[in-house]
Amino acid sequence: MREKLGLLVCVWFVLWGSCVGRFVVEKNSLRVTSPESLKDVYECAIGNFGVPQYGGTMVGTVVYPKANQKACKSFEDVEISFKSKPGGLPTFLLADRGDCFFTLKAWNAQNAGAAAILVADDKIEPLITMDTPEEENAHADYLQNITIPSALISKSFGDSIKNALSKGDMVNINLDWRESLPHPDERVEYEFWTNSNDECGAKCESQIEFVKNFKGAAQIFERKGYTQFTPHYITWYCPDAFILSKQCKSQCINHGRYCAPDPEQDFSRGYDGKDVVVQNLRQACFFKVANESGKPWLWWDYVTDFAIRCPMKDKKYTKECADQVILSLGVDVKKIDQCIGDPEADVDNPVLKAEQDAQIGKGSRGDVTILPTLVINNRQYRGKLDKGAVLKAICAGFQETTEPTICLSDEVETNECLENNGGCWQDKAANITACKVLLCLLPVACYAFSACLLLGFNGSLLWCSSDLIILL
Repeated sequence: MREKLGLLVCVWFVLWGSCVGRFVVEKNSLRVTSPESLKDVYECAIGNFGVPQYGGTMVGTVVYPKANQKACKSFEDVEISFKSKPGGLPTFLLADRGDCFFTLKAWNAQNAGAAAILVADDKIEPLITMDTPEEENAHADYLQNITIPSALISKSFGDSIKNALSKGDMVNINLDWRESLPHPDERVEYEFWTNSNDECGAKCESQIEFVKNFKGAAQIFERKGYTQFTPHYITWYCPDAFILSKQCKSQCINHGRYCAPDPEQDFSRGYDGKDVVVQNLRQACFFKVANESGKPWLWWDYVTDFAIRCPMKDKKYTKECADQVILSLGVDVKKIDQCIGDPEADVDNPVLKAEQDAQIGKGSRGDVTILPTLVINNRQYRGKLDKGAVLKAICAGFQETTEPTICLSDEVETNECLENNGGCWQDKAANITACKVLLCLLPVACYAFSACLLLGFNGSLLWCSSDLIILL
């Protein structure tokens, strides 16, 4: 549920006197292979939706349509299709920024057969992250169905591509996500910034569905020691001048130290923000106690079961219901209560204080300001909150050749020779190296071989491997 928490952070801090944050734009590289005048490596910003191909690359040719250049309408209306013909490169749609949401541009491009979308900025500025729509516009069904990767490019680079295309040049591009996530060793460390609130509509439902679907994979990773997972929860503090206000009393615990927005955005009914803070704290304490007992993976069971058994709509978002779930998982309720402490006391809570400190960005990671947020090897994940997409991103965080078996499952090894002719992954268990950097000129099969060089139609070296050959 990508709640616009950045705005709320600023609301609190404006009351206090300032609004300071550091949002890091996660990027991947883009290499132009032709024409000669544009050959170079460029930066682009990864969109906060769709499915970036973490750990891999995608090669395609750029198309800038004569009509619907902002991609705000269906391309069926202007009778344009970007589907690749047999033997052709995948199509990357170049669209102009403006007039509609980034997500709608991507959706229209995907429906027209594009393999990826590049959005050219409309002003000269540093790259930004293309995000999902604001809350009131975030319920469109298509948002969860965007599967193509997206990238924002600078205005000057976009103008250069348009100029080359206007001269009749073919613009070929290699989108490369291999270094988007660090992969230093055999263990991946990742964080999931979440919330126990279930009253935010489609976004909350999407997050609950992700936790339920990803639970099995997450628990395998943790049980085998492949990953180190930590859940986190965002809170704010109430400025001293407003601690006695109705808003702070209903949204905060521990005398304004830890606050959350009202789940229904209505102070006169339902649950209050402080109820959310306490349940968030209970989930954080559950993880702490389970982790200390050597079973951190139980957090996934608790959060899944709590969402099913204790929803706000049934008036079961309570300590009593939570305790029943905790007991069913064999965890000591008393230890969790001790961790929670007294929400009315005028003292710091060690767990929530640590959570507030962790919200602030360090090193290459920016501040956490939206929910949910995944951080993998200290980089914020950009893309769809989907089991397959997230699993692929986590698997890209392992040092090459150290990926666990789960990373070789069908859900991760997408045969992109059959999907947009973009490349393919092969089973390492069958002694075949994963071909993540592969250009497919035709729907092809990959075979093990002792050595190979793949040459493009213009004779340039496109890909090389010691144990893979592509038969065209």
